[in-house]
Formats: sequence, C-alpha cells, structure tokens
Amino acid sequence: MPAIKNIRIRGRHGRPILTDIFFGENHAPKPVIIYAHGFNGFKDWGGFDQLAAQAAAAGFVFVKFNFAFNGTTPGEPEVFADLDAYADNNYTKELDDLAVIIDWVSDKENPYRAEIDPARIGLIGHSRGGGIVLIKSAEDARVKAVTTWASVAACKTPWGGWPEDRMMEWQETGVQYIQNGLTHQQMPLHYQLYEDYAQHSERLDVGAAIARLKIPVLICHGTEDTSVLVKSAYTLQAAQPLAELFTIASDHVFGRKHPWTEPAPPPEMQEVMNTTLTFFRDGLT
Repeated sequence: MPAIKNIRIRGRHGRPILTDIFFGENHAPKPVIIYAHGFNGFKDWGGFDQLAAQAAAAGFVFVKFNFAFNGTTPGEPEVFADLDAYADNNYTKELDDLAVIIDWVSDKENPYRAEIDPARIGLIGHSRGGGIVLIKSAEDARVKAVTTWASVAACKTPWGGWPEDRMMEWQETGVQYIQNGLTHQQMPLHYQLYEDYAQHSERLDVGAAIARLKIPVLICHGTEDTSVLVKSAYTLQAAQPLAELFTIASDHVFGRKHPWTEPAPPPEMQEVMNTTLTFFRDGLT
C-alpha cells in the first residue's frame, strides 16, 4: 500500500504545504478524504499514519497536510521550529492552503491521478480545522461530504475567552503568547490573527457556513472534551439539523497523544474513525 510522505506543494503565500497521500494501488479512481489538522497540530500528530492507512485499506485515497504557517518546516514536520511563521498564521491563509490541496487532488497532472476520483472529495477537520473544512465545504462545490472531529463553532481560537484587558494589550503590543502543552514553548500570536478575523468575519462565520451546506455532514465530538466543549457540537447541529451527530465519552483528541507508540489507535479514536469511514462510504460512494 503506497504511502508517499512529505510531498512539497507550493502554497499561495510563499511557503510550501507538506503533504502525505495514502492509497491502495489498483489504478482505479477512488474517493478522496482530505484531513485538516487543528491549532497547535500537524499532519502526523498522534500516530496519524495509522488512521490514514486504515482509510486507504477501506478503499479511499487519504491526504493529510501541514498548514503552511503552522510553525513546522519541511525539514522538521513534527517540530514547531519556525515561530515567525506560526505568529503570522490566520484563518484565511488556512482556507487558501486547503484550496491548494483540493486543487492538487483535482489536477489532471497529479502524478497519482490514476488512483483519484476528483468528483468524490470529502473533508475531515479536527478542532480549529473543523471550522476550516466547514467553511471551505460551503465555498467549494467539489467537496461532496464533510466530517468534523471536536470542531470549534466559531473562528476565535485562541482568543475567544480572553478578557478585554488582554485583548487591548494584544492590540497595543502586537503580540501575545500561549504555551504549547506538548512542547512547553511560548507560542507567539501576532495581532494580525484577530485583524484577519475582523476583516473577514462574514466569511469566517462557521455557523452560517454549516447552515448553507447541502451535502452530507457528520459531527463527531467527545463529551469529556475540555479544550472545545461538546456544546460546540450541539451548536453546529442546531445550525444544520440534517447533520449526523456522533458523541463519545472521550477527550479532545479521542484518547491519542504525541508521540503515539502503540500498534493501534486508542479505542475511542478507532470508534470515531470507524464511524467516519462508514459515513464517507455512504456519502462518497
């Protein structure tokens, strides 16, 4: 089963988008699932190759990628080695990155085109990536089904709960720092992140985006999630009553951690993955 890792795809903002593709090679076009990671995440977090391989074994082409400004580099795809890039990330850049990946999947010159059916593209987004895939699904008719894992209901990560004095300080100084729970790095966020949101608030309205969707939608969330509370899932379903809702007694990452050294995903993650693959079998095939 081919697994091609760390393909460099040119982004729209001067930085490459590091991308992986997994598929069962039979030269027959297969539906495609594209995965978008969340805030302080990356494409390989928590042993994600295991999940990608499962999707390929189930008959899908699975694509995952690092957002160009997530702070990793092509040489260190699992390390936040470029904090200048991290500080300059924002929601519209991530939407642009996802558009580039959809374009790449759909390109007739894609070297893996014999395995790809560009008429059957589905998206998965985790956490902040969930908001990104919902917005992009509402914008791009090439997306035929979408799944969220522990998704935000608003594009306000991470400042949504900050007090007014911290917001004022952010505006005055131009930067705020948050601690990365895994690496303990102090991660810089430039005020442009908020300015981007304010400038594009209509486009970045996740609730409005999911409400417009007329494709199959699956919302997965852990009831014990303390990073993005499960009420976000109920908010999204209220905006799109036709969406399927799957909840499980688990945390924000469905029992995973990084690095993941076990031979299989945790049971909670496996159940979410099984539900997701069943959803895409119905929605894309």
